[in-house]
Amino acid sequence: MFKIIFIAFLIIAFVPPVRRFLFWLIVGKQMVKEQKRANDTQERKGKRDGEVNVDYMPKDKKGKGKDGGKYIDYEELD
Repeated sequence: MFKIIFIAFLIIAFVPPVRRFLFWLIVGKQMVKEQKRANDTQERKGKRDGEVNVDYMPKDKKGKGKDGGKYIDYEELD
């Protein structure tokens, strides 16, 4: 039994195609599913590159907050 486990370990450790295949079995399938899900949600939103969408705009509170600042007179320098 120990010999079989040891040989399997050596094959996995030192044969790159086997390592890649095992990685694909363990992680790759889940990664592909997540990428498809992300692409599907992106397509459903229908946004194009450079398009901006504002989801929340606060209501204007007139009379509260900033009043636009003070006017400061200045002199031009030559």
